[in-house]
Amino acid sequence: MNDSAPAAARRARVRAPELVGKGGWLNTGGTQYSLADLRGRIVLLDFWTFCCINCLHVLDELRELEEKHRDTVVIIGVHSPKFVHEAEHAAVVDAVERYGVEHPVLDDPELATWKQYAVRAWPTLVVIDPEGYVVAQHAGEGHAHAIATLVEELEAEHEAKGTLHRGEGPYVAPEPVATDLRFPGKALLLPSGNLLVSDTTRHQLVELAADGESVVRRIGSGRRGFGPDAFNEPQGLALLDERTVIVADTVNHALRAVDLESGAVSTVAGTGRQWWQGTPDSGPALEVDLSSPWDVAVFGGKVWIAMAGVHQLWTYDPRAKTVAVAAGTTNEGLVDGPGPEAWFAQPSGLAATEERLWVADAETSALRYVDPEGHVHTAVGTGLFDFGHRDGEAGQALFQHPLGVTALPDGSVAVADTYNHALRRYDPATGEVTTLATDLREPSDAVLVGEDIVVVESARHRLTRLRLPEEAVRVESVAHRTQRAATEVAGGRLALDVIFQAPAGQKLDTRYGPSTRLLVSATPPELLVAGDGAGTDLARELTLDPEVTEGVLHVSAMAASCDDDPANEYPACHVHQQDWGVPVRVTEGGADRLPLVLAGMDAPGA
Repeated sequence: MNDSAPAAARRARVRAPELVGKGGWLNTGGTQYSLADLRGRIVLLDFWTFCCINCLHVLDELRELEEKHRDTVVIIGVHSPKFVHEAEHAAVVDAVERYGVEHPVLDDPELATWKQYAVRAWPTLVVIDPEGYVVAQHAGEGHAHAIATLVEELEAEHEAKGTLHRGEGPYVAPEPVATDLRFPGKALLLPSGNLLVSDTTRHQLVELAADGESVVRRIGSGRRGFGPDAFNEPQGLALLDERTVIVADTVNHALRAVDLESGAVSTVAGTGRQWWQGTPDSGPALEVDLSSPWDVAVFGGKVWIAMAGVHQLWTYDPRAKTVAVAAGTTNEGLVDGPGPEAWFAQPSGLAATEERLWVADAETSALRYVDPEGHVHTAVGTGLFDFGHRDGEAGQALFQHPLGVTALPDGSVAVADTYNHALRRYDPATGEVTTLATDLREPSDAVLVGEDIVVVESARHRLTRLRLPEEAVRVESVAHRTQRAATEVAGGRLALDVIFQAPAGQKLDTRYGPSTRLLVSATPPELLVAGDGAGTDLARELTLDPEVTEGVLHVSAMAASCDDDPANEYPACHVHQQDWGVPVRVTEGGADRLPLVLAGMDAPGA
């Protein structure tokens, strides 16, 4: 379905289900809300989970809308966990502060509201009008402009009807907490013996003395920004030379350089804009957009970038001052092979040795590496939906959303196993995974200091020094799969229908060819007899093997729309995109149609 749908379908109204979440409400000063309490306001539900980089992008996309329409719009984050750790209430409380969420959040650990709204993907945005009806749904990124237009229409419509009530919203800011660090991300040992830490939530770098506690200096103003004295949720750090540190300035979508002598900050790669499909992915470093760089490491004479936002590894050449894609297709998943053919899922930690670039691939809960020829290999991990805490032989060992990796002197690596609150070890010589330490709180990185390893305990706001143990800690094995219920579908023909309706005042951008893109695959691949691969039509007929009773359909969709104004020679254009991983169960009598809403409302036969 595309933007030729009639106006009635574009603004179909469905009564909004109630908001239910066992974890209760955050950012409301303790008040519990129902939809009836919000009647008269435009409500925007943001279904998110804090592991998801696309969800974090949407949080930033919505900040301007949130500020501009604060008296008419109530944004409510409905936290819907993927990983077991994300169902812990304390972890949601931490995430709300960590990412600067300035609106109420409903903690829904059992996915009750997710199911009521038939949500299929993170992130999903649902717009509810002042009378309590759902009027729009959007999945993925790039919808802020469309929602802003819809909000203005709803304001005008309900102001005229007398059903819009302006005023202060339910958001109540939490009390600030005094600590030297606040959700630190990564750490780096400096030539001086001091430690440099990315103080992510406070938008600064903090240099600590060798004790890992005493503050020597702060670099950056502490306010979100892209100027010479500002960062925006910085993460990874790498030493380029004796006096220069490269910083992954994550939400600025840029690499910054810090002069250790003067403290001066400059930009070496990125424009401050987020990379989208169709824009250049190589060229002069200051002219190419990046997407949520999460970590950096020097390997083979170049700075490698864990480009979490597009599931790729890029490189920055400090001599040529250029950037280029090194590995990954932008498809999310776990596929090994030559760099240009490999798939990653939110790579978030890097560590270089002479022979390998180690990668913590967070969303597949995997440890992977790149060899000197640029081929990608998986050491530990099986895919997007299997995770846990299990030691032993690498083929059956499990992590849970690791964010950091550190090369150890004996050729093994330590893994910051973030959602297991543990430091793990993988030994390539034996192929074994062990646990080095537990009772850490969301460890996100670690750095070697002599015979010690200093761990960034992100959710305890500190660095923790451990002596590298001679023997590993023993833990009870636990395995998990993602909790989302599978969609029951029929074997044989399945109609896949990605719904996209161009926002009001826009049309599909066909000036340079097709404006839509659809990519389909499956795990296991045998599930899909026909219909896999890339194409430009958002509707496709799939054929499923009825003998493969369970699996996951991976669907990636993109649509570009532009302002529909013949008088404007250079109309503003917007890219909408989303990746779905849909668990399916093939059953007799299952559905023969799978609708996935990219933007609009599903109206079969409209």
